[in-house]
Amino acid sequence: MGNDSFLKLCKLLVKDYYNDIVEKTDDFKITEDNIYIVWSCKTLQNNKALVSTSVSDGMYYEITYNGDKDEVYFDAYKKWENKAKKVTEFLKEKGIDLDD
Repeated sequence: MGNDSFLKLCKLLVKDYYNDIVEKTDDFKITEDNIYIVWSCKTLQNNKALVSTSVSDGMYYEITYNGDKDEVYFDAYKKWENKAKKVTEFLKEKGIDLDD
């Protein structure tokens, strides 16, 4: 599968998943225009992408295409938290020295 075809497939998968699980009372469905590719990679016959939407629900999606088996694997995740840490301060707090 080519990269462009894979990315189109990713958007279709996310659209169908979201529209199937969205609360019916929300009266909202997403389209491919609400979906964007955060990151993608193609290695030999395999593809992987991280996908998100413009919906503020904290969800992101990991989609992997196995070219040997012609299978796609779909994972949906909820982002719970995003923290930044200064690496040197964190390691110092823990008493760890990586400069061995």
